[in-house]
Amino acid sequence: MKENIDLQNLPKHIAVIMDGNGRWAKKQGAMRIFGHRNAIKAVRETTEICAELGIGYLTLYAFSTENWSRPKAEVDALMNLLVKTIAGEVKTLMKNNIRLLTIGNTQDLPAKAQKTLAQALETTSQNTGMSLVLALSYSGRWDITEATKRIAEKIKNNELTPEDLTPETITKHLSTAEIPDPELLIRTSGEMRISNFLLWQLAYTELYITEILWPDFRRGHIIEAVLDYQKRERRFGMISEQL
Repeated sequence: MKENIDLQNLPKHIAVIMDGNGRWAKKQGAMRIFGHRNAIKAVRETTEICAELGIGYLTLYAFSTENWSRPKAEVDALMNLLVKTIAGEVKTLMKNNIRLLTIGNTQDLPAKAQKTLAQALETTSQNTGMSLVLALSYSGRWDITEATKRIAEKIKNNELTPEDLTPETITKHLSTAEIPDPELLIRTSGEMRISNFLLWQLAYTELYITEILWPDFRRGHIIEAVLDYQKRERRFGMISEQL
């Protein structure tokens, strides 16, 4: 299937809502954290195939602001897994020339997770290939709220006026200011919602929903999603004849 991809029509940015770890674990008769642990291979394969294809940005919804309300034991296990995974994958990121970025309120992460993340960001900062963006302690509403606060502060300090406000102004104050909007959003597990993810940025994103649970997601599934994307006609409010 990879040979059928039109390399001139690739999405510059793919975002993924990695859903279904808990249900996958339940099917195995195991605890939810077992599903999270078995999701690492899906992350690795997705990252590698996107880099191979030449995708510019891959954003993974790793931990939402709402996820903090999960049982403490699960949150603690997820944070420990985050530290272990990031530390263990830096070598692979360097090998594949991948730059690691993050969006979200990462100050809420445990100190050890913050330190490990900061080290990985610094180590990979000079890589020039694909950018892998981890959304950690992130939500779309949080992002827009924080952007609004920054804009309000600038208006208060006479750096901006209300008349200066445009969609572009808001975009420049989001956590994704230096990242293009996703052209393709993939959600696993079959759920038909975007779960407070990149609310502003997804305005014209193509959605691809698959029933596959995230721990079972592999390279071939990314290729299927990209091929489906390439069949779409992206009109941005226009009609076909205008394109």
